[in-house]
Amino acid sequence: MKVTQEVLPDSQVGLEIEIPPELSQKTYDRVLSKLMNTTTIPGFRKGKVPKPVFLQRIGATQFKAAVLEELLQTAIDQAIQQEAIEALGNYQLTSSFEELVSQYQPNQSLIVKATVDVPPRVTLKQYKGLTIEAEEVLPDLDQVEQTLTNYQNKRATLVPVEERPAQMGDVVVVDFVGKLKKAAGELEEFEGGSGSDYTIELETGRFIPGFVEGIVGMALAERKDLDIAFPEDYGQPNLAGQSVVFSITMKEIKEKELPDLDDDFAQDVSEFETLEDLRQSLVDRYTQQAENATRSNQEAALLKVLVDHLEAEIPETLIQQEVDFILRQTLMQLSQQGLDLKKMMTQDLVNSMRQQARPDALARLRSTLALGEVAKQENLTVLEADLQARFDQAMAEEDSDDTIDPERLKQFLEEELLQQTIFDWLFEANRMELVPAGTLASSQAETSSPGLEAITLDADVTTLAPSSAEEE
Repeated sequence: MKVTQEVLPDSQVGLEIEIPPELSQKTYDRVLSKLMNTTTIPGFRKGKVPKPVFLQRIGATQFKAAVLEELLQTAIDQAIQQEAIEALGNYQLTSSFEELVSQYQPNQSLIVKATVDVPPRVTLKQYKGLTIEAEEVLPDLDQVEQTLTNYQNKRATLVPVEERPAQMGDVVVVDFVGKLKKAAGELEEFEGGSGSDYTIELETGRFIPGFVEGIVGMALAERKDLDIAFPEDYGQPNLAGQSVVFSITMKEIKEKELPDLDDDFAQDVSEFETLEDLRQSLVDRYTQQAENATRSNQEAALLKVLVDHLEAEIPETLIQQEVDFILRQTLMQLSQQGLDLKKMMTQDLVNSMRQQARPDALARLRSTLALGEVAKQENLTVLEADLQARFDQAMAEEDSDDTIDPERLKQFLEEELLQQTIFDWLFEANRMELVPAGTLASSQAETSSPGLEAITLDADVTTLAPSSAEEE
């Protein structure tokens, strides 16, 4: 089969294929036999319809189109195999199908033109000998004492208080009724703004501004009106920025009696025998978190520089595959949040989501291609022994009730280890300079290390809900 190739932009290859008469005739005969044996013609049994009658009933043009569809797929597949082209996805016909139908004769040659996507053409102009700045994250060891305090609070004993008013740190039980201020000055209760025997821990920032602060200083059985407002960015638009009056009645005040910070306490809240060991474990935890954050900053900064040095033609097939992946992830997250996707998803919404995902898809692909090119140029691979050890560890950590696909897990781990290997090599081949946190915040905020899924060598809001959860 005569095939002429043409290199096209965006990692495409143009093909001009001369389909020989014998392939054309063979395909014609095969499609004719198949259709004559499967098509029902009134007055005839299947397979017994005379050829002229069959062609008259089905229509010569329609039949030629059916033959041509199969012929094109066969011929282009053979051409791709013959020319050893690493095609991605299906072909795109550039010849006019209608013209091909009019030209087609089963015993004559036929010239068709098509394009196929091929792996990205990648050039990484520089990837070693670079000087790269990244922000250093230092451990906040104040978190150690704060965590111990959190542990104490979780195991605190609540003791009723009668002789003093409520103060910060207390736990109180109140009744409250919330009423919105209307334009004419009247008050109107709103849904979700009232509660009975409602327990509140008096801590700054746990509820809308002014609510906790207004309760502080109230005595038992005291009734008080709080005149405050919902924040402008409140999660429920119908309440955001609205002025409200909460009528509050104090029913109980309790103060916390914290357990002593000693070895017994350490044994109660952890696997450690002494408070010193528990405290050191927290120091180690937050130190490791800081080191991990610094490493992430280094990887992000390095990746940004690599992408800046990358020249890549990315075929549309890969872009759409990555868009599909991002869309599937988004839909899975929405489903896990309890949303009914069948009711909310429309074709227009899907199209909009795909359009919004495209820039992220391109960024992720460019990052993957940059790292993959480093691996290709430097022959970086994952040792089988390292992969097997990581696989065995992962399998040992999995719940026995979970259904694990070993092959997919191993593939994921190999990609993860290869990414780690590439970054380790890049850290050795480039100069990494650490700068204080905040120095590069504006620029690094634009770049994050994306999920590099396939590096290969080839290529409703409760009105008074707490604003944040307590950290252990």
